[in-house]
Amino acid sequence: MDAATLSPTIRLHHDDGVLIARIALAPGTVVAPGVTVAERRIPPGHKVAIRPHAIGEPIRRYGQIIGFATEAIAPGAWVHTHNCAMGDFAKDYAWGVDAKPTLYANTPASFEGIRRADGRVATRNYIGIITSVNCSAHVADLIARQFEPNPITGTNPLADWPHVDGVVALTHKTGCGMTMGEPLTLLRCTLAGFARHANFSHVIAIGLGCEVNQLAPMLDEQRLAGRLRSMDIQDNGGARKTVDKGIAFVREVLDESNTARREMVPASELCVALQCGGSDGYSGISANPALGAASDLVVRHGGTVILSETPETYGAEHLLTRRAASREVGEKLVELMRWWERYTEREEAEMNANPSPGNKAGGLTTILEKSLGAMAKAGTTNLMEVYRYAEAVTQKGFVFMDTPGYDPVGATGQVAGGANLMCFTTGRGSVFGMKPAPSIKLATNTAMYERMSDDMDVNCGTVLTGDESVAQCGERIFELMLKVASGEPTKSEALGFGASEFAPWTIGATM
Repeated sequence: MDAATLSPTIRLHHDDGVLIARIALAPGTVVAPGVTVAERRIPPGHKVAIRPHAIGEPIRRYGQIIGFATEAIAPGAWVHTHNCAMGDFAKDYAWGVDAKPTLYANTPASFEGIRRADGRVATRNYIGIITSVNCSAHVADLIARQFEPNPITGTNPLADWPHVDGVVALTHKTGCGMTMGEPLTLLRCTLAGFARHANFSHVIAIGLGCEVNQLAPMLDEQRLAGRLRSMDIQDNGGARKTVDKGIAFVREVLDESNTARREMVPASELCVALQCGGSDGYSGISANPALGAASDLVVRHGGTVILSETPETYGAEHLLTRRAASREVGEKLVELMRWWERYTEREEAEMNANPSPGNKAGGLTTILEKSLGAMAKAGTTNLMEVYRYAEAVTQKGFVFMDTPGYDPVGATGQVAGGANLMCFTTGRGSVFGMKPAPSIKLATNTAMYERMSDDMDVNCGTVLTGDESVAQCGERIFELMLKVASGEPTKSEALGFGASEFAPWTIGATM
């Protein structure tokens, strides 16, 4: 669409007292009948008032409260952190009033997946190395490096095993200096989720030998004994000998791993992690609702989508409880919000500290505003279940998982729960991957997409320019999901992202 014919602003709901700047708005720009931009330039993605707001009056975007005026705001004024802040307001949880039967597709879609012996479907075929503790991280890395292609010489140690996607070392900074109970249980649950992941054909676990997170009890507790190989550096006689044994293990299983073959499977086998990072004022207008439309298609075809990042749903949870399949499911979500309130109070923090400097520079003012845009990723279908961090996801449809808002930690929990594909929206330009699941990157605006074309898979800026509807962009995203699940590499995979981003949630005291 010709940019000259586009309005310089976007109105999202008839009840809104603000508009969103499509482009930078210079003083004097007409944004509504009788309303011009005041003396301050308004950056792209930011908000401009179109009616007066008295001190303490709610400010609405999407037809929902995103904050309260901290000073009198005149029409044409820039609305941001200097004059808009959080405040308490009553929420009607209206358990399940908007829940409705899902309209399933008459002809289910399909993709080329890898059917494992236990019936689960993989989208990639990796060999994995998990570590019990940071002390075994370097040894795991040394093993994995032996099987990495050399970009200088052009050699590929896995050339004779074309159906193996790679060897992945998942290292982390914890496993010792931690307390028993919840911190240890959470780490073990996360590691076990990756050890069981369908995208790994084989897994080896490496420990040091004297850490809190002992391998033998972990494998026993998580029912992994007999499912994977394990070894301790101290028992093996040191790092070098453990590296040699680890390399021998990989070479031993390569032939068996290489027998994996793709076959047509229904799209109901998709389990898609929904993530956002580096959000901006356009996230809730273009990429997030477009991903929401794609999420609805995944659910309509019998698959699963996982929304997470509990602090980035805070303040908007009442919109999800209205879609809950039962009151019990809705109450689980609300209880998570109460836990996070207690958690942040204990840590002398606040929930509204969540929007990052980059988020604010992109136009997001409060966690309420960020949450309303973030939850659009999950589409419109019923909330079927609420899961704890890294818990195995077994329910089909739209589900929620409790995670922090920090992208690597949230994504780690989702993949531990079984996600075999990830879609990640970004406005500022986050670079990200999460092996063993492939990650599709969705740009909220064309300028960033073009600037970071080596990192972005989909340009959702077409929604902002009117070249595509949200539904059309969602259809395009869904088709790409099927291609990527069938083996087409994403931009982040081409750059090798996905191992360093593994980040289990560290909760509790470091001793």
